[in-house]
Amino acid sequence: MLQKPDQVREAVAGFEPYSPGLSIDEIRQRFGLDNVCKLASNENPLGVSPLVREAIERNAGLAFRYPQSGNPRLVKALAEHHNVPENTIVLGNGSDEVIDLLIRCRAEPGQHNIVVNRPCFSLYPLQARLCGVELREHPLQADFCFDWKGLRALVDENTSLVFITTPDNPSGYCPLAVEVEAFARSLPGGCLLVIDEAYMDFCATPDESSCATGHADGQSYSLLPRLAEFGNIAVLRTFSKSFGLAGLRLGYGILPPRLADYLCRVRLPFSINCLAEAAGLAALCDTDFYQQTLTVVSEGRSYLFTALKDLGCRVHESHSNFLMLRLPEACRFDAGQMFAALLERGIIIRHLKSYGLPEYLRISVGDADENRMLIRAMGELLK
Repeated sequence: MLQKPDQVREAVAGFEPYSPGLSIDEIRQRFGLDNVCKLASNENPLGVSPLVREAIERNAGLAFRYPQSGNPRLVKALAEHHNVPENTIVLGNGSDEVIDLLIRCRAEPGQHNIVVNRPCFSLYPLQARLCGVELREHPLQADFCFDWKGLRALVDENTSLVFITTPDNPSGYCPLAVEVEAFARSLPGGCLLVIDEAYMDFCATPDESSCATGHADGQSYSLLPRLAEFGNIAVLRTFSKSFGLAGLRLGYGILPPRLADYLCRVRLPFSINCLAEAAGLAALCDTDFYQQTLTVVSEGRSYLFTALKDLGCRVHESHSNFLMLRLPEACRFDAGQMFAALLERGIIIRHLKSYGLPEYLRISVGDADENRMLIRAMGELLK
């Protein structure tokens, strides 16, 4: 029977869209505010690199041209940056596109399943559902650490993909690489472990407190430096966080070469626009901005961790550029009310109701002024 023109696939009917953080303009208009501080979407507190600004201005006149197919200059630069072969890199319109391509290319509807933690980045279950693929979710432990044994128990011979996020969102927890390696080696031969490392640059070294000043230690937390040893691991990275390019939508995956080739074949043509490519190349060159970002985030994370605990909040240690917390037990606000009260003061944070954690809030690390503004407002409200 033919569909009516306004009918859609069963998997699409009743589909709940991705829930993004509120925008600054939205809150300005809603409350008539001039100044709004956004600490909700884990964006770079320093904004955009000066070299990136120059690159965008320099290339703006070429916006009428299609970019070079496959964006070979950026692929080459990333291969050198990570010391991996060029044929392992797949660019995407944000790492979201690579996630979507992996599910579309790897998982057969009605045959395969995908395994994730719960809660997790909402795009994994959204795209699994859109593609008609069974999703299996295993809850995190009470302290938000990964239950490797429980997660592995959901994997069978029909599991095509397992997604994990390290550091994890929304808790900021990050397992050591040796744990991830043991899990990867336990998987059946046909299963691909996808490690989403969107926040890996902010990970502290193991001999430091996870909320103390520290920079990324790939050998301790990431398998990317040793990816060639594995045939069943893909790593996802993004330019949205430490490089400050969230608005340009640029991400990438580092995959087994044969799989990377298939994804490049089916990826929509020109999904990476010419300004995003120019910005990505410039961002990789601006090592001063990158290092400054890591310093500002680690110092801000330490400040917020201590200040929030001093206010009586229960704050989870984080290896990322955000902190997850619960309000004091005696607080007259619940998390939703605190979120709303801060909005009225022009401060946007993230209420984690959409993650199934209605009692939790997530706060992105801002610059020093933004962090102090938040603590001052929360202190007044908690009194």
